[in-house]
Amino acid sequence: MTTIDAYGDRCEQLFLAGGAAAVRRAAQEGLDRLGPHPDLYCWLALGHVAEDEDDHDDSAERAFRAGLALDGDHLGLLAGYAELCLRADGFDHPGRAGRAAALSRRLKELGPGTAEAERLAEAERWARRGYWDELRMGVVHQRLAVQQTQEQARDLSESLAGNGAEGALGAARAAEAAAPTDRGAAVHAATVEALAGPWNAPVRFVGRHRPAAWVVAMVLALVTNQLLRQTGVVDSFSPWGYLWLAPVLLVDRRFASARKEAEARHLARLESELAVRS
Repeated sequence: MTTIDAYGDRCEQLFLAGGAAAVRRAAQEGLDRLGPHPDLYCWLALGHVAEDEDDHDDSAERAFRAGLALDGDHLGLLAGYAELCLRADGFDHPGRAGRAAALSRRLKELGPGTAEAERLAEAERWARRGYWDELRMGVVHQRLAVQQTQEQARDLSESLAGNGAEGALGAARAAEAAAPTDRGAAVHAATVEALAGPWNAPVRFVGRHRPAAWVVAMVLALVTNQLLRQTGVVDSFSPWGYLWLAPVLLVDRRFASARKEAEARHLARLESELAVRS
């Protein structure tokens, strides 16, 4: 018989893989099969919190409350609920935002120095973030996306050079089938499927040299706008030069689309495999 711990492990693996909906399905299945339990309510709530949408936040709050009604000292529930309240808009949800202080205080009393307390401290720092913090997080996110695009393009080019389009596709699919829960194998297979054809050679080239392509596009955009003003085609500001950025943005979108497809496939297989194990 599947235990609470087994459902907890299943939810944790799905959560770490980014499968918020899968976490909710697993937690709800556990609640339906084993009955109310604070750990399962915690995972159900976190699965809603991860969506960062108003409707899901409401559902998360209900799950947090249901769990705390069973165990008012559950550190995971206290930390998750406090984090939800910290990020709540004080104008739209004054009651929820106002509960953050009491939940935080209670958690720090019960579990100082615990992983939950550290997570809450990070959430409190996030709640106090300023404009420059937002800008810095945006830059980090963009750099990560650029790095992922370059890695995808480099791996794809190496596969094509060694095997050709058909060989690369067969090898990628075989690797994915051999390791169905390997995210990297899923990303590579989806990238080969989407971008292996000869007509995608320019996309692969720009992807491999993404930073340089961005610099070239920006220089061309600035030069074009300057020429348009100097020649009298436009009187003042010209947006037309920025059309040079469109190819780079399109390449980003193509690689990001492949990653998104891979994520969906990877999560579906992971969820299926974990369900079979339990």
